[in-house]
Amino acid sequence: MRKTLRVLAGVVWAALWGPALALQIQVTGPTGQPLADAVVFLESREARAAVRPANNVEIGQADKRFVPEVTVVPVGSSVSFPNRDTVRHHVYSFSATKKFEMKLYVGTPASPVVFDRAGIAVLGCNIHDQMAAWVLIVETPWYAKTGADGRAVLQQVPPGNYRLRAWHPSLAVGDLASDQPLKLDAATGPISIKLAGARP
Repeated sequence: MRKTLRVLAGVVWAALWGPALALQIQVTGPTGQPLADAVVFLESREARAAVRPANNVEIGQADKRFVPEVTVVPVGSSVSFPNRDTVRHHVYSFSATKKFEMKLYVGTPASPVVFDRAGIAVLGCNIHDQMAAWVLIVETPWYAKTGADGRAVLQQVPPGNYRLRAWHPSLAVGDLASDQPLKLDAATGPISIKLAGARP
């Protein structure tokens, strides 16, 4: 039933706005080096209306690290924090976007954390200072994270007018994602974004 509804929604969207497109994006640092783990996303009024929470999102702990270190989720998504280490962790975020604390534990806490506000949440562990991770919460269904080559592809995006944004965890605290207008249509080619304040 859900699959049928998604297909019907896609047919209606295509009839109104045209066929969905794939947008290729390359993200580089100040000297042109590819940036892995950069987040790219498209914002618009239509994007906010189409956003839905993601399911089965996990940020684990293994070898005294968060895995993955960078996670992007739509607003309203629940995230589980399984501890797969042999030591206990004390996970927290003091970020204005989402404040929470999960005191010393092993295994998987019964209640996931709901990220219900757009922005950036920085995670840490009170026991292991070297542990850090970032959660970028977006108000759009069209987002992706770059691979080692600095490339990402946004799939199934309807044509239209958007704000194209990019962010990387090496940006200084408080730095906002880059922001540029984008008119997406069938003629739109690959796009390059340079984050002057980022490093690999």
